[in-house]
Amino acid sequence: QVQLVESGGGLVQAGGSLRLSCAASGRIFSINAMGWYRQVLGKQRELVASITNGGSTNYADSVKGRFTISRDNAKNMVYLQMNSLKLEDTAVYYCNAQLRRSYFDSGDYWGQGTQVTVSS
Repeated sequence: QVQLVESGGGLVQAGGSLRLSCAASGRIFSINAMGWYRQVLGKQRELVASITNGGSTNYADSVKGRFTISRDNAKNMVYLQMNSLKLEDTAVYYCNAQLRRSYFDSGDYWGQGTQVTVSS
């Protein structure tokens, strides 16, 4: 079984910063891409940022220049440093990992989500 556990969400004032962390554990053979998505009630889940095991990154236009994704491959962890937070960043943030549990068993895994609320 594979688990992704997020931490670091909370309440922050506009302009402030938060750092999200996600730890992947369990039966993991290898991890390809890891990423962060967010979802607002009533809207579709959207990609915030992703990073490959080689370190290539991709960001949503709305967070470029403010958010930074990074990962620690040795610890199976991914991070999201969020600076200059805006009211519209308020959402539940989900960690995602595209991984293999064995050579023949690959899939998409999700964390339970962590709430980020930005106040004025």
